[in-house]
Amino acid sequence: MSTPSTARRMFELLEPICLVTFFADEADEELAALGHRTYWDGYFASRAFPLGRVPAQVVHAAFYSFADGEAARHIPSAWATVPPETSFDAWRRGSAASVRRILGDGLAASPGLARAADLATKAAHGAPTNGRVLFAGWRSLDVPSDPVTRLWHSATMLREHRGDGHVAALVGAGVGGTEAHILSALEHGIHPPESFGRVHHLPRTRLAAVMDGLRERGLVDADGRFTDAGRETKQRIEDLTDELAVPPYDALSPAELGELFGELEPITATLVAAGSR
Repeated sequence: MSTPSTARRMFELLEPICLVTFFADEADEELAALGHRTYWDGYFASRAFPLGRVPAQVVHAAFYSFADGEAARHIPSAWATVPPETSFDAWRRGSAASVRRILGDGLAASPGLARAADLATKAAHGAPTNGRVLFAGWRSLDVPSDPVTRLWHSATMLREHRGDGHVAALVGAGVGGTEAHILSALEHGIHPPESFGRVHHLPRTRLAAVMDGLRERGLVDADGRFTDAGRETKQRIEDLTDELAVPPYDALSPAELGELFGELEPITATLVAAGSR
């Protein structure tokens, strides 16, 4: 049986593979070439594709962390501009191109990367889908044959598995999406937390209401910083997220899990050195 510490370590190793999608240029360029007007049109059109052509309310519920109305500004209009499967293919193709460029020909074409892709895919397809809507959507997609694309695909699938569990942990703790961003900002030392990039664009009245609610619950103090209760609440959410992220790694033997750790380490180190963290 794997443990929450295993899930946490895998998150640390896999997350930089996924983050090239947001920090590198290739995916954005692919999506812009299709005719998407903004970054967020391409983001919503691509990331929501595994859900099928669902209403904006469903995307909002699955993504959880976006403010009311943000999904509706892009869904379904972005799908009317470009078919969702076309956007997703471009998003994945551009993301894999970023990974390949950063790793260089030697590491990208190495047997170790291909083995890591195979093991990550085995883990991703070994976990149950119950209660995990985005993850279940990814499980319905074909697995790419190219090793670099397969590694990005499976790493992102595992990210969405973890994300579905994180949403469950937030709901259980009574922490809404915007509140979750505020707590994350505080965890990363951002102050005032309302300046965090994921929320700073929201109306001041909305942010003030969120901060007032967190103060009333005793999670932040008058200066907008963590209280002990707030810090403990954030840690409980993270601990439960790790616990809920364990099932994919139970699909691997201890030897396979150790092999995956070892093969991912140089890949992740190279990506982190390039700024994907």
